[in-house]
Order: sequence, then structure tokens, then C-alpha cells
Amino acid sequence: MSQRQSHTGPTVAQVALIGLFVTALVTAQLTASKVLAFELPFALPVAGARLALPGAALAYALTFLASDCYTELYGRRAGQVVVNVGFVLNFVVLALVWSTIAAPAAASSVDPGAFETVLGASTNVVLGSLLAYLVSQNWDVIVFHRIREYTGAEKLWLRNIASTASSQAIDTVIFVSVAFAIAPAVLGVGVVLPTPVILSLMVGQYLLKLAIAVLDTPIVYAIVSVVRSREGLVTDDAPTA
Repeated sequence: MSQRQSHTGPTVAQVALIGLFVTALVTAQLTASKVLAFELPFALPVAGARLALPGAALAYALTFLASDCYTELYGRRAGQVVVNVGFVLNFVVLALVWSTIAAPAAASSVDPGAFETVLGASTNVVLGSLLAYLVSQNWDVIVFHRIREYTGAEKLWLRNIASTASSQAIDTVIFVSVAFAIAPAVLGVGVVLPTPVILSLMVGQYLLKLAIAVLDTPIVYAIVSVVRSREGLVTDDAPTA
């Protein structure tokens, strides 16, 4: 994407979007262990009248908002750099959390067992989360940019919704399948959930993520518009990689 800036260093917008991406990513890692359940006034196919999803769903959805804005403003390569650096930082977060869990606790500390239960994600959840992140986030950037190649600067709403909706579907299927079926069955870590429960989790997560993808589109427009006007970015109708 041949967008030009009159400066050489990182801008406030770049730092802010990367900061939002990393903050949401770390928050998602730390809140993944809590499963949320929302009662619905109506029944959905497969999921029924209760929407079940991990506590990380909202935080993780924000990473797609940040990466879509970043890709739109600074190009595909810049977006993929942020995504793949974020993947490496996942391991830094896990190493810091696990090392803190392994360290001896003082008498005045919170209960070490409770601390480990809350922050120490199980192996199956970690494997599912990391694989889902690596595939879905890179897919999001690629699809977003491919659509932009065909639409030019127009139809930001289309590439935002299409890239996020498809990547969130991939993320949901990979995470739930690996964390609650494949890893427990193949590696013996975690518990294999019944198929109806797995399908319910997939539907619940994806519906929330799809709703966020639609609702955050005006926010994406606002962020992109403000940054372009403040930084003087020039948008080409036929961007390149």
C-alpha cells in the first residue's frame, strides 16, 4: 500500500493502535480461563437459550479492530509485522505468568493455588489459543488487503466485516477444536468435551465476534478518517503489498 507520510518516526496513531492490539491480546490471554454464560430471551440453533463463550472473547475481538485499522492505514506488510510480533509476545506473557506461578509465595501473598487457577492457563487452552491466533490474525490481514486491492479506497466497511467475520470463524473453530477435542484426545491434556458442548461454544463465540465485527465498523471508519487527516496520509486506489 503506497501511503506516504511526511515524517520518519512512529506516529501517535501507530503507537496507539499497536498499544491497543498488544493490550487486548494480553488481556485475552489472562481472561481466557473464565467461561461466560448469558441467558437469551430466545433459543438459537445449536447453542440454545444460553450463550457460552470464553472471557477473552471481547478483548480478542478488539485485536481485529486494531489490526484492521493498522492495515488500512499502513499496509499489509506493516499489519503482518504487528500480528507476528504479537504472536512472539504471547510466549513472553506465558513465560512471565508461569515463572511467577513457580516462584515461592510469601506468607502475606494471595493464595498460590487460586493465583495459579486464575492465571495459569492449561496446556490445551494455550495450544488452541496460539494456533488459532497465528492462523486467524494472518488470514485477517491477507483478506483485508486482498479486498482492498479490488475495491481501492472505497468500501472500508466491506473489508472490515468480511476479513473479521471470516478470520473470527477460523479462530473459533481452531481454538475450540484444539483446546477441547484434539489436544485432550491426542496429547492427553485437558478434558474432551461432548460434541454438542463444543458446537455450542463455537456458535456462542462466533455470534458475539460477528456482532462486534459489524458494530465496530463505524469505529474503524472514525479512527481511519481522523488518522488520515492528522497525519496527511495519501490513499491510493490500487494499493500494493
